[in-house]
Amino acid sequence: MNWRSHIRLLLALVVLAGAATCEVVRESRPTILRPGVHLYAYVANAGDGTVTAVNLVTLSAVQTIPVGPLPASIHAHPTRKEIWGVSTGGGYVWVIEAPTGHVIRIPVCSEPDSLNFSPHGRLAYVACAGSDSVVAIDCATRQVVASGRVGRRPTIVRASPNGKWVLVANREDSTISVLDAATLNSIATVPVGPQPDALVILPDSSKAFVGSATTDLVSVLRLSPPELLTRIEAGGRTNALLLKPDGGEVYVLSPDTHGLTVINTWTNDVDDYVELGSDPASGVVTRNGSLLYACDRSAGRVVAVNLAYREVLGSAPTGQRPVACALGLDERMLLAADAGSNDLAVIAREGPHLVTLVPVGKRPDSVAVKLF
Repeated sequence: MNWRSHIRLLLALVVLAGAATCEVVRESRPTILRPGVHLYAYVANAGDGTVTAVNLVTLSAVQTIPVGPLPASIHAHPTRKEIWGVSTGGGYVWVIEAPTGHVIRIPVCSEPDSLNFSPHGRLAYVACAGSDSVVAIDCATRQVVASGRVGRRPTIVRASPNGKWVLVANREDSTISVLDAATLNSIATVPVGPQPDALVILPDSSKAFVGSATTDLVSVLRLSPPELLTRIEAGGRTNALLLKPDGGEVYVLSPDTHGLTVINTWTNDVDDYVELGSDPASGVVTRNGSLLYACDRSAGRVVAVNLAYREVLGSAPTGQRPVACALGLDERMLLAADAGSNDLAVIAREGPHLVTLVPVGKRPDSVAVKLF
């Protein structure tokens, strides 16, 4: 083969690689969006008090929205064209009106730390770490309509799927407060493992599982009536708890086990273990419960796991320190907020493989997706 043939072959390979890359990008986007309809990811940047709006069709940042100091717990409202979150440093909830980027601030309490919606999105519940309380906001009027006292340093709030209860994890006194969802009156206070830092509720609202930030204990609560059923030794401290959509399994991501521990929610026993990597910090499960994606913040990658076969399918690089991830609405792309490299990694699920990195603000630590 002469030098001209080598050049022609090299050019052909370059063209094929370019075409393949373009196809990957196209396949990672929604195939059809009606005119005037937008698909955005919203990334909360804890380091500079902003939210970055990323267009998921063009894969580019389109707006930087100042919301206030230490934004956290970002959520897309289930029915309204709004993005909600808290400003821990400012003492308020902020609401971004998605079509315009306009921000509304709702004063709530000292150090709001976590936000969660009621099942149909009528109310937003906020855990206030600085005032040992929880407040409820009417999402339509944006007014505080109820408040309740809880334990010391509440850091997580969750509404039960049946709409009856609000559960609050109190970090400093190692308890779960169970409140009436309508009035926020206390129903019970249940002791759990030290420094509860993760909380999931089964779809039928029968049980809750609570992870500990300092021990390997996962506490199991019955909700009606509220009581501690058992504590499970999961092998390591909890970074995150993920729930299979049908409620049959809970997955414990731990820096100590370097993987995920599978808990059977029927028997309240450890069922299996899958090694993932250095420090799986957060993750997401697909709607059909077949796959789990975990952000490994020490290794700078996202790991894909087949849950049926308990095997790692592959991984994709993200940046320096991925700390939060979310699936696109069609679940064909995965989004990982990287607090070390200040970007949003866009990952195609097939493979998985990295499509692109989109620069965002400083120290992004949570992400939500909204179609509007």
